[in-house]
Amino acid sequence: MEGEKPTTLVCTVLAIDHTNLCYRVCAVCERTLPHNDPTSLCKSCNFNAFNSVSSASKRLFRVLMSIASDTKVFTVICFDRMAKVIFGCSADEFFDFAKLHPFAAVSASRILEGEMFKMTLSKPKNGNAQHLRVVSVVPLRTGFQPAIETLRKLYGKRVGC
Repeated sequence: MEGEKPTTLVCTVLAIDHTNLCYRVCAVCERTLPHNDPTSLCKSCNFNAFNSVSSASKRLFRVLMSIASDTKVFTVICFDRMAKVIFGCSADEFFDFAKLHPFAAVSASRILEGEMFKMTLSKPKNGNAQHLRVVSVVPLRTGFQPAIETLRKLYGKRVGC
């Protein structure tokens, strides 16, 4: 990707890192919370005098994937809004589904491998970030179904999502 302008390209998903698809945030202000302590509270909202109850948390998608265009392979990061297009549910819903079906993340990765999308990629605004961001994603296959729909059929029940 040259320059600072977002680039739109047609690409194929090569692989998805299924080991860490989401992260926890404060449900009020969406600040990141520690992933290793599910009981931790948001330090910003918890000490807010106007917020008498401690804030709950929620999960957001952060999907690291390899994609290929006709000329290059990219490692990109797909955050919550764009990942919902691909997965078809919220990160909390997918997490709950995966608790019932432990191989759901691996299966979702395999389901999405080879899918073609029209993606717009932009350089990260954060100087510490390593990967291009997916800022727009459009499935190109006419019969595309989000991963959760295929997983529901695969596992036979509509549990969790």
